[in-house]
Amino acid sequence: MLGGQGFFRGSSILTSGTAGTGKTTLAAHFIDAACRRGEQALYFAFEESPSQLFRNMRSIGIDLDRWVKKGLLHVHAARPTTFGIEMHLVQIYRVLLEHQPKAVVLDPLSSLNSAGAKQEVQGMVLRIIDHLKSIGATAFFTTLTSGSEPLETTGVNVSSLVDTWLLLRDVEADGERNRIIYVLKSRGMAHSNQLREFKLTGHGAELLPAYLGPSGVLTGSARIKQEAKELEMDAREHARSKQTELALTRKLRALEAEIATLEAEKAAHEVELKSLFADHELSRAAVIEQRAAMAASRKVKEPAQSSRTNGRGSRL
Repeated sequence: MLGGQGFFRGSSILTSGTAGTGKTTLAAHFIDAACRRGEQALYFAFEESPSQLFRNMRSIGIDLDRWVKKGLLHVHAARPTTFGIEMHLVQIYRVLLEHQPKAVVLDPLSSLNSAGAKQEVQGMVLRIIDHLKSIGATAFFTTLTSGSEPLETTGVNVSSLVDTWLLLRDVEADGERNRIIYVLKSRGMAHSNQLREFKLTGHGAELLPAYLGPSGVLTGSARIKQEAKELEMDAREHARSKQTELALTRKLRALEAEIATLEAEKAAHEVELKSLFADHELSRAAVIEQRAAMAASRKVKEPAQSSRTNGRGSRL
């Protein structure tokens, strides 16, 4: 959905959505990918302990604990109400300075609203974003939106500060809820404008191909039902096409046989015509020869004329 290139290094990414839409899962994928590249990563968890985070991610096939054991990942867990806003900011700066990470997750930013006033939280987040950019770290933030709020809100008013904003939401249809992801913005790169379904599997989040049905984007069982219906229609159309092909083939073979019969008749007529022409020529030649013979038999040699004499008895 980002042109296959991923995020820009040193950029900031915000993922917002209601509870259970997969925000932490995407954050875990982000951290796991950084550790696979051998980069230092830092995860600030404001609602879960490290053990809870590791257990939950193992259930979908993402093992973050191994990166901690290899020294590539450090998880800093702190409840928002443990400190005030300024102390949280000091703690974050200290941990960043200690580990010098290339990838950082803050999950979720919205929980910090309980640690101070909204304007204070917004100021803190702005300072964190600026600091992460200054040290060249790529930042991944999550924020929770409630069902009563518009989807395109963040709760901490930082959407204008981030470079990429991913929106996660549930779609309810046919008695089930399915997860949808959408790229609201991504500065400096071409990105998809499609609503894409994704599901959580034993090997993490799986992005499904975009599927547009007669009434719009289909997800879950509605998608499966429509795909089965289209496969059935394709099978029927294939069967009809096959029957039409067989009928046309039979007709073609009949026409070819008829043409062959006509060609044979034509050849026979041509032979007969040549025979008649030859017989006619022979008859004509015989007639000519007979006439010549008759003419030869009728031709009589004329006798010589008697000589006339003049009065004197001399021959003229």
